[in-house]
Amino acid sequence: MSIARQLFLLQVLVVTLLVAVGTTGAVLLARRDARNAAIEEVTAVAETIALSPAVVDGLRSDDPSAALQPWAEATRRATGTDFIVVMAPDRTRYTHPTRDLIGLPFAGSVDEALHGGVVVEEYRGSLGDSVRTVVGVVEPGTRTVIGMVSVGITTAAINRTLLAQLPAVSAATGIALLLAAGGSWLLSRRLRRQTHGLGPAEMTRMYEYYDAVLHSVREGLVVVDRNGHVELINDEARRLLSFDGDLPDEIGAVTTEDEPVLVDDRVLVVSRRPTRYDGSVLTLRDHTELRALTGELDSVRGLTEALRAQAHEAANRLHTVLTMVELGRADEAIELATAELALAQQLTDQVVGAVGEPALAALLLGKSAQAGERGVELTVDPASSLAGAPVAARDLLTVVGNLVDNALEAVAARDLPRRVRVLIRHAEGEVRVEVRDNGPGLSPDQAAAAFRRGWSTKPGEGRGVGLSLVRQVAERYGGSYAITSPPEGGAVLTVRLPVPP
Repeated sequence: MSIARQLFLLQVLVVTLLVAVGTTGAVLLARRDARNAAIEEVTAVAETIALSPAVVDGLRSDDPSAALQPWAEATRRATGTDFIVVMAPDRTRYTHPTRDLIGLPFAGSVDEALHGGVVVEEYRGSLGDSVRTVVGVVEPGTRTVIGMVSVGITTAAINRTLLAQLPAVSAATGIALLLAAGGSWLLSRRLRRQTHGLGPAEMTRMYEYYDAVLHSVREGLVVVDRNGHVELINDEARRLLSFDGDLPDEIGAVTTEDEPVLVDDRVLVVSRRPTRYDGSVLTLRDHTELRALTGELDSVRGLTEALRAQAHEAANRLHTVLTMVELGRADEAIELATAELALAQQLTDQVVGAVGEPALAALLLGKSAQAGERGVELTVDPASSLAGAPVAARDLLTVVGNLVDNALEAVAARDLPRRVRVLIRHAEGEVRVEVRDNGPGLSPDQAAAAFRRGWSTKPGEGRGVGLSLVRQVAERYGGSYAITSPPEGGAVLTVRLPVPP
């Protein structure tokens, strides 16, 4: 059975027992009160009769039975008692409701009454079980007991009084049971809704299964209520979020599926799904390593494209030189080859002299070849200075590569000349990367949204990723990123990366 049904049956059983005990106690109390009331009544009647002058005169008469029997019966009927017996000190009855018993000895205790006291007892007499009182009749002016009066009410009469109260007690008992059963039913119904009708064994198994899943699943799982308070969080989510009691604002603001969020130094893909119970479930997947590998792959792809462009240009130059030699114009061929080598060496010397990081220098040379293919003049600012790798080479490649790509795309649609200028400088405890282009530039609103994932001025899927990766790198280092529009036009993208000690 479900927990709700078990609780309902248990409550009904307990309430029934309580009502039964209460009813039994009420009946016993009523019985005791009825007995005490009967004792008080017969004692009062007996004492009143014992003080009556008519009884004294009747006991003094020659025929006490003839004088007292009519009076005793009239008094019995008037007081509602079952018997009034007036007797001599030797127990001889002068009065009795059953005339055949007049003159016979009184059955019961009378010792206390003979000494001026009062006898109260329950006794089985000629009329059955009864509650009786015996009181002595004293000669006026003396202490001599000249007779005794016994007044009693049968137990059957007391029980009839109790039975008359039984309908009221039964009605109260029935109402109490109905109210208790109704309350128990409403409570069990509420509990059934809350427990979905599950039994204890089912809930135990469900808890064990859910606990095992939550501790073993490799994705972060967070359940929040309508107010965003965390109701449930598994071990992986605690690790990913460094959870201290509150969700990061970036996580709480997610409203869609598969939305990348940067939390500390982790790139998490977060999905939110609403539940049927006015809450939502957040799933977290760690894509930090995947995004890093993607950035490196993009850099490698860029280098590959650069090498391809350089190979293409080198093939064109080589074919030209060979043709000139075949035409017998060796001097002009040597002059052309020397000029091309000098130009290439000049660019290489400039880049290598300014940037001491080999991978970054190779990236800039490759981007220069790509820019040449697109008709863009890519130059490295003479003020550039970067010795070694003050920050991780992978992060430098991500920042410089994406900023240059963004600048090349920005100037692609404008008329010649198309220029992109790169400044990379390590000074005053930070690495500053500045990429300037002479493209159309960005409005203030566009500049504010440019580093948000998925935003791009060009249509198509897969865009709006590069600058968001730059933002993540800058935030991971605690640095800054900005886009400004100089008066002469174009845009300047600046990223500052503090150098860790």
